[in-house]
Amino acid sequence: MARIPLGRDAGFNPTVFYGAIAIIIALLGFALVNADGAEELFLSLQRMASINFGWLLILTVNILLGTSVFIAVSKLGEIRLGGPDAKPEFSRTAWFAMLFSAGMGIGLLFYGVAEPIMHFGNPPTTHFSHAGATDAMSIAGNAQHAMGLTYLHWGLHAWAIYAMIALGLAYVSFNRGTTLSIGAFLHQVWPRLPRIVVDLVDILAIVATVCGVATSLGFGAAQINAGLTNLFGTQDSFMAKAVIIALVTGLATMSVALGLERGIKILSEGNMALAVGLALFVVIAGPTVFLLDSFIQNLGYYIQRFVYLSTWTESYTDETWQLDWTIFYYAWWISWSPFVGIFIARISYGRTVREFVTGTLLVPTLFTFVWMTVFGDSALYVELFGAGGLQEAVARSMPDALFALLSHYPLTEFFSGVAIIIVATFFVTSADSGALVVAMIASGGDHEAGFIPRVTWAISMGVLAAGLLFAGGLSALQTAAILTGLPFALVLLVMAGGTIHLLGRERKSMKLS
Repeated sequence: MARIPLGRDAGFNPTVFYGAIAIIIALLGFALVNADGAEELFLSLQRMASINFGWLLILTVNILLGTSVFIAVSKLGEIRLGGPDAKPEFSRTAWFAMLFSAGMGIGLLFYGVAEPIMHFGNPPTTHFSHAGATDAMSIAGNAQHAMGLTYLHWGLHAWAIYAMIALGLAYVSFNRGTTLSIGAFLHQVWPRLPRIVVDLVDILAIVATVCGVATSLGFGAAQINAGLTNLFGTQDSFMAKAVIIALVTGLATMSVALGLERGIKILSEGNMALAVGLALFVVIAGPTVFLLDSFIQNLGYYIQRFVYLSTWTESYTDETWQLDWTIFYYAWWISWSPFVGIFIARISYGRTVREFVTGTLLVPTLFTFVWMTVFGDSALYVELFGAGGLQEAVARSMPDALFALLSHYPLTEFFSGVAIIIVATFFVTSADSGALVVAMIASGGDHEAGFIPRVTWAISMGVLAAGLLFAGGLSALQTAAILTGLPFALVLLVMAGGTIHLLGRERKSMKLS
């Protein structure tokens, strides 16, 4: 295994640690004491920010994607993270599995069936949709548009957010010898930047990560509970969800305690293998030819309408569909970018910049498109040509969507059980990756962080999730996390420009040497 150099300034930063703890406690206290009021306040703030600055989020993700592509195709892509002689720490298979599991693995299980069905039943007013349509051609068009919107939300733009922040962090850490933190990057680009600004950015990164992972644990427990209810009639209760959170947190704690090589890597590879197995079953047992045809057509639709969908802002209608979906997703991905970006940077030592950007953008995106086609189009096939009923099932409960689809397949109980295991392991990989990243930031950007901080943060996020689930404050905390998307959009734009500047200087020094 390649030896990763430790940043020269790594060490405990009390300002970042205690500042983040104070904000998290304040948010949690507000959510616990007044869950409904907290959710209403945070939601109103989120909607106000989305209405007034949704255009900024759309512009930001397009700039990040364009910048990533430019870096990959230019001579800047020849630079190697860690220096000319650096060797990758992990194999490509392990690297892809870890970055995908941390990035959005669990979201695909939660939304893979539900989102296409919801877009199909409630399409936005665009040039390509037919709201309220009853004729066959228009219904088919809505189904196709539903998959196009799903591709937009989970495709290149989402991964460009992660690729851009991860590349900047990896470069300054491995090539400049700094700590692995956003604050360290900003200090490299602007050495005279006040320390308080650098610390505030790192504090915001910790708050966004803790809030995001804790709420994901809570919502994940709801999906696992829904699966167990379908299989065994398990009661849908707080106690059942609390036990699920405790088990997931225990596994995540063990994984993060073992470290990247023995814990997170092995678990990520295992759950990816299970996920691929479940997808293959749905393809083989379901409408195989329809899915193969749909993948090609979906990909063509996405490419043909890429510019339109990427720059669509709903400006000529008085609807709020985009606020609830596209803007929500972009804000959510950006709020998760410190966590996912730092983790991807940590596992990418030894890659060339071109390999890094290409691998981070294309491989997860193609896998995501295949996954969404398999599960989304299988669900649409049931609605268009089969027994139907999935729209009603999704309307009743989004956590039940995947299991409602599997009820139309043979060996329902067995593969529903497999799906529950996959959901659980994806949540474990998100929790252990999140705990590692928070421990790294709180330790001043230490690439490994200490054993005790890693374990402490893993347990803490599980306890937070259980407490908020009990008090009904999960949605409030999720909305609070999404609110960080707007300020972090500005940080990401700064990082995009700063990364090109730093890579350009590196390229010039390579030519002179």
